[in-house]
Amino acid sequence: MKPYTEQKIEESVFIRTFFSDIPEEELQWHWDEEDRIVTPLSENDWQFQFDNELPQRINKELFIPAGVIHRVIKGSTDLIVKIEKKK
Repeated sequence: MKPYTEQKIEESVFIRTFFSDIPEEELQWHWDEEDRIVTPLSENDWQFQFDNELPQRINKELFIPAGVIHRVIKGSTDLIVKIEKKK
């Protein structure tokens, strides 16, 4: 089971919602098979972290290269983001 709901907008564009009541242990370190651009669509207090880097607030567009380990850190609000997969 995925820790978010997802709506497909276009072939490579999705809207994901992470709810504030998700158990923190479901937010795992992982890597993706393609580059991604993540854009927040809601005010939130969630954070994003690349491996071996300090966490940063998700308050602006983020570029996530393929194969780079990362995670999201739960906030107290729901998080809604647009994800564009780049090939």
